Amino acid sequence: MDVARAAGVSISTVSRVLNANTQVDPRMAAKVIRAAQDLKYQPSRVARSLRLRHNRVWAMVISDIRTGPFFADLVRGVEDVAYESGYSMFLCNADEDPLKEAAYLSLAVAENVAGGILTPSGSETDLSLLMSAGIHVVLADRRLRDPRADTVVADNVSGAEQAVGHLVSNGYSRIACITGPLSTTTASERFLGYRNALSHAGRPLDDALVRVADFRESGGHLAMQQLLEESHRPDAVFVSNNRMAIGALQAIDESGLTIPGDVGVVGYDDIAWVGLMRTPLTPVSSPAYDLGLESGRLLLSRIEGFTGAPRTVVLSPSLIVGASSAPKAITRRGPRRSGAVRT
Repeated sequence: MDVARAAGVSISTVSRVLNANTQVDPRMAAKVIRAAQDLKYQPSRVARSLRLRHNRVWAMVISDIRTGPFFADLVRGVEDVAYESGYSMFLCNADEDPLKEAAYLSLAVAENVAGGILTPSGSETDLSLLMSAGIHVVLADRRLRDPRADTVVADNVSGAEQAVGHLVSNGYSRIACITGPLSTTTASERFLGYRNALSHAGRPLDDALVRVADFRESGGHLAMQQLLEESHRPDAVFVSNNRMAIGALQAIDESGLTIPGDVGVVGYDDIAWVGLMRTPLTPVSSPAYDLGLESGRLLLSRIEGFTGAPRTVVLSPSLIVGASSAPKAITRRGPRRSGAVRT
């Protein structure tokens, strides 16, 4: 009765939720479980009941599926492990929206999934709803402060250091950075790598050369426009994800500048059509499929009984050198529309 009153629902609804009835609205189920937690209402019995009746289904909640081939490859890696192990999987796209993400995590609880894999929308993502229901969760691509979850990430700091160090060694002097929301570990770590590379080269951080955008094409486009409007514009730019890199390339092209004759460019994560560019982009390539594969393996081990301390797997990215970051001393001015697609 106390749980029903605290959650603002009927006693029968509380009963259905605590007995893992999947017909309850996900938002209502989340209220009930939170109320049960707050009131310390036999949480171990609830979790044990749910664990005994989990479905052979995994939930995967992606921060933004439109990122392109990166998340497609990551999802494929997870799916391969799930399918080979006799599990099905459903996919949710949170659109970098914490409220939408929370709704999908509630859905995972209501559907009584065996486990979840999550790329968090930000540093404040709350895993307690899943964990109180006895649902194992693995973080993929992004970290959280929550120490209870297994995590699989790429070494973003090292990847960014490679990218910016490459531009330094190729003779670029004013290297800008377009990074994503610093509340995400991918953005903050890649920005740290940018700073580290400048420091290693004996160069100070110039705030005028840094723009924080939104991981989307429009954000990259606006940030690049602003950088090009600086009185002393950059001669190179490091863009910390592939969607923003697309926007940055468009802005450079619209300005009538050439790549790399006027502006050298290094992106992060692969772009599917990069080979069609007259000046192929230099990207830092994250091992997306392997991130998914390792995430799936860690989740499977938890479901099968592993009870050890939370594990962190760190995979290494690689720099794929293209013409967009060619040594400055030997670059030549090419066609004005250097970012255009071949016809």
